[in-house]
Amino acid sequence: MSVASYLKKHTEALVKDVGIEAACELTGKSKATLGRYYSDNEEHDDRFMPIDVVAELEAASRFPHVTAALADLRGITLSYDSEKRNSTSTGVNQDVVALAQRFGMLMAEYNQAIGDGKISVNEAKRLLRETLAIQQVLLEMKLNLEEEVS
Repeated sequence: MSVASYLKKHTEALVKDVGIEAACELTGKSKATLGRYYSDNEEHDDRFMPIDVVAELEAASRFPHVTAALADLRGITLSYDSEKRNSTSTGVNQDVVALAQRFGMLMAEYNQAIGDGKISVNEAKRLLRETLAIQQVLLEMKLNLEEEVS
């Protein structure tokens, strides 16, 4: 996958996380404009979401999809500031349980997706959602472990 298509997939995930209608309202952009930012059509290859629009949408989203994609491309691991946590965790034990549950959900999605020998686009999107959920649990776990160490 190219860098451009990788960023476009995460841009789409960001818009869909916020919701297309809410994203339009937040940014003042039309559905068509937002769609062009993540379109994989050749005519939109050079169109990317402006960084100020990314910042607005990520402030309203459950996860910083584009920021995480940019970090991934540079081999950087993100860590949330303790005051900006998206969910409350009671500790590492709860995180381990959540991680096991999420991994089980990922394996169930994979089993269903590979059942016919081919992973469709929609199945891949569901797998991606589950891997992002696992990533979020791991970030919470990392924060809890850092808190216990200090």
